[in-house]
Amino acid sequence: MVNVVMPKMGESITEGTILEWKKNIGESISKDEPLLEIATDKVDSEVPSPASGILIEINAKVNDTVPVGHIIARIAKDGEADTSPKKEFLEGDSNKNESKKVEYESPSIENMNLEKHEGEIEKQSNISSSKAPFKRFYSPLVKSIAKKEGIPLSDLDSIAGSGKNNRLNKQDILSYIQNRNKSIPPINEEDSSIKQPFVHMENRLEPMSRMRKKIAEHMVESVRISPHVYTTVEADVTNLVTIRSDFSDSFKNRSGVSLTYTPMIIDACIRSIQEFPLLNASIDGDNIVHHQNINMGVAVALPDNNLIVPVINSSEEKNFLGLARSTADLAVRARKNALQPEEIFGSTFTVTNPGVFGGLFGMGIINQPNVGILAVGTFQKRPVVKQTEYGDTIVIRTMVYLTLSYDHRIIDGAYGTRFLSKLVENLEKYNSQGIEG
Repeated sequence: MVNVVMPKMGESITEGTILEWKKNIGESISKDEPLLEIATDKVDSEVPSPASGILIEINAKVNDTVPVGHIIARIAKDGEADTSPKKEFLEGDSNKNESKKVEYESPSIENMNLEKHEGEIEKQSNISSSKAPFKRFYSPLVKSIAKKEGIPLSDLDSIAGSGKNNRLNKQDILSYIQNRNKSIPPINEEDSSIKQPFVHMENRLEPMSRMRKKIAEHMVESVRISPHVYTTVEADVTNLVTIRSDFSDSFKNRSGVSLTYTPMIIDACIRSIQEFPLLNASIDGDNIVHHQNINMGVAVALPDNNLIVPVINSSEEKNFLGLARSTADLAVRARKNALQPEEIFGSTFTVTNPGVFGGLFGMGIINQPNVGILAVGTFQKRPVVKQTEYGDTIVIRTMVYLTLSYDHRIIDGAYGTRFLSKLVENLEKYNSQGIEG
């Protein structure tokens, strides 16, 4: 007999939420074949079976939140005598699973916010209308996307789901939105009568999604732990714009990766941290923990308006191409919900970029246990006074605001500002070495 326990998907993870069972009671399963899908604070993952055999017991239903290490299922290994499912799972329908008492207490707010067990989907049209139909289950993530796109819940019923028991997942609704938008005529700027899809506003109460609750807890805890200090500088990044313009096509043809500003900024940031290593430290009680490697966290905005911070481990060991490939790969897989749990933990410094959404500058909240986070504003062309050998002159340059949020427990204003000054110097002297090939 093999016990299946809720796995520990990261050093700070203490629980996981069951999203879907891939196998039913009594079904055979091979070792390493997907057994279930779980969700943690930041990422969804499939859990492989630890052994080959027959699934004879399930101790947690869909949407239950289970502490790490608790037994969630049992598998009778091939050749064992008792391979028959327990009696309570053989009689009646799947609702028996829902009434089975589990060995832990699920958080009550989760139970209050969930409408129905995932398996209770809306009845098909051939069922007698005299019976009350089941309400189709939609996850908080699907509801959040629907709300953002102005899709009423009644319209969700018409979308075919690719998940188990016709479950509608994120990819299903995103595909529906993509196909729907193809049928919307392009906006003619001269014709103000054509508008983007209207989002209906109403008074209503919406429970936070699991991820949003975890983000909220993390942000509140960070503000409680770290006395935040903010310093803003501006940098002339005209050379970055020139480099991108000159080498965009050749870099893409040679490497298969688009040339963006993000790896340039990260590269300059790494060089600055190497001269000011205290910004790569963390605090453990009364001790300052110094880290040999710079594990660079890069904030990525998700389609559901949430934020995730995948990590480039040992970023100081990568050349520019390695940084470019890593940032592109992590961003793409983050938006597809395909990150591995270990890829979102262990950062030692974080870069976030509100500038891509038009933000002039931002004041980030430190990603614990880091002691610093850099917010990059939007690139803007502005008239700037420059000193020349002939005197001051006004020129058009591309400028950006950089804001460092840092933990005042170990980073003082002088140290944080000197780090930013070095970063500005590294950005303004940045060259195409390593980019042009």
